[in-house]
Amino acid sequence: QVQLVESGGGLVQAGGSLRLSCAASGSIFRINAMGWYRQAPGKQRELVARIYSTGSRNYADSVKGRFTISRDNAKNTVYLQMNSLKPEDTAVYYCNLFGAMDYWGQGTQVTVSS
Repeated sequence: QVQLVESGGGLVQAGGSLRLSCAASGSIFRINAMGWYRQAPGKQRELVARIYSTGSRNYADSVKGRFTISRDNAKNTVYLQMNSLKPEDTAVYYCNLFGAMDYWGQGTQVTVSS
């Protein structure tokens, strides 16, 4: 069993910053990638950013240049630094671990006010 615990969400004004954290624990045998997805009301869940075990990263076009994903391998923790936040970034953000299976966190709310 793998557990993902997210933290760092909240309410911020447009132009502000937030940092999300996701710590993985439990029976982790393999991590191919860790990442962040988000889901806004009435919309499908979408990939925000992902970091692979190789260190390579990919980002949604909408967040390139504003968000940065990083990882502490020793702590099995992934971070998402979000700068220059926009109201359209408002969503529930979910941590994802892709290993032997797909694992998901419970989600953390990010609200950006205009």
